[in-house]
Amino acid sequence: MTRSEERLDVGTQKVQTGRARLRKHVVTEQQSVTVPVQHEEVRLETEPITDGNVGAATDGPALSDEEHEVTLSEERVVVDKETVPVERVRLGTETVTEQQQVSEDVSHEEIELDEDGTTRR
Repeated sequence: MTRSEERLDVGTQKVQTGRARLRKHVVTEQQSVTVPVQHEEVRLETEPITDGNVGAATDGPALSDEEHEVTLSEERVVVDKETVPVERVRLGTETVTEQQQVSEDVSHEEIELDEDGTTRR
């Protein structure tokens, strides 16, 4: 007499549980940058005539028409963008051969022979 018994056979099996996909899209965002800029403003300066500066003040003619000019400057913000290539992507073509069914009516001629009232084809 033979005695038998069941035994467990335990292992693993790999199954697909989902998919992951990479997608690329363009995101545009606004950047704010604080830039210090300088500019010149005209300032009128006066000084009273004193014993120390009376000589320089009376150097020229007593009355005259004169002009003095000062050039003013300012800094302006300059913004530039640079596009930098990071990779090349190209399109290729592939030739695919497929079977296509075409149907069309075709005609042909038939000739009959009529001999002594009997028609033969």
